[in-house]
Amino acid sequence: MATKKILTKKSLDFFEKYLNNAAPTGYEWEGQKIWMDYLKPYVDTFITDTYGTAVGVINPDAKFKVVIEGHSDEISWYVNYITDNGLLYVIRNGGSDHQIAPSKWVNIHTKNGMVKGVFGWPAIHTRDKGKETPPKLDNIFIDIGAKDKEEVEKMGVHVGCVITYPDEFQILNGDKFVCRAIDNRAGGFMVAEVARLLHENKKKLPFGLYITNAVQEEIGLRGAEMITQTIKPNVAIITDVCHDTTTPMIDKKTQGHTEIGAGPVISYAPAVQNKLRERILETAEANKIPFQRMAASRATGTDTDAFAYSNGGVASALISLPLRYMHTTVEMVHKDDVENVIRLIYETLLNIKDGETFSYFD
Repeated sequence: MATKKILTKKSLDFFEKYLNNAAPTGYEWEGQKIWMDYLKPYVDTFITDTYGTAVGVINPDAKFKVVIEGHSDEISWYVNYITDNGLLYVIRNGGSDHQIAPSKWVNIHTKNGMVKGVFGWPAIHTRDKGKETPPKLDNIFIDIGAKDKEEVEKMGVHVGCVITYPDEFQILNGDKFVCRAIDNRAGGFMVAEVARLLHENKKKLPFGLYITNAVQEEIGLRGAEMITQTIKPNVAIITDVCHDTTTPMIDKKTQGHTEIGAGPVISYAPAVQNKLRERILETAEANKIPFQRMAASRATGTDTDAFAYSNGGVASALISLPLRYMHTTVEMVHKDDVENVIRLIYETLLNIKDGETFSYFD
């Protein structure tokens, strides 16, 4: 297991299909269907909830429950205002970056189907060179080629339509995966791969395993808040992304030093249960899995916080995938890190005993 390549052509085909599908916050269900279809051979049953979180369950009758989790949504925009001459102004749905918007193509989701548009921007020749106006939330706009508001509405576009970027999966230099929505569609992919490996390697766990793909993380961990009350787990291992801080204009004194290609990132934070984290570190060392460390002064800002502080307290830990250019359309991760996050979660599960509380007082 320590030297075997994890990712297969089938799994990478799934990853590409899953990333290319649009699943903005609040509209995740088509992506969840793709994810559940892939996971189905490797689990005993599924749980879903009202807002779209999906959970594949192994050993559903077991009393002791372990969650491995990623989140399925992606950042997007909402149509907020339509001008008389047919231009669209937007508000965020999640942490969408206004500075990358100008000149980007967009897909506007309507009941009549997809409507294409572009984020327009004044030509360089028309701007005041002595006083450049940067892209801001109140000045970026979308042009769908309509002559007026009436034509916009005839195309099926209205206030509240959700808007996504169409940028699709590519591999850069053989081993860098690049796409929008790797944050954190990669998490759902990696926990699904853990389930596949358990099945293919005929590993029998002594506890119930809940492979969870939560919704609405990008607007406040909401899907995790809901599903943890349904599952009521004893242990939760969360995977999300974190920043590669080796690229320009990032202050390592503030952000720490983590980088793609150097291994999974294991977090230190109040929400991270120390004994569970140490078990993960011991597992990495025993299996020669490279890893990095990261500290958070208060909240982790991930679904770890939602699981940790639920149900009277759930032993929770965070394993992150280092990523470049977060919340852009060219998010980038290293293939080796993806494989090593999968390997670390897999080996950690094999290193957890039934009923283990990770209590400081045992």
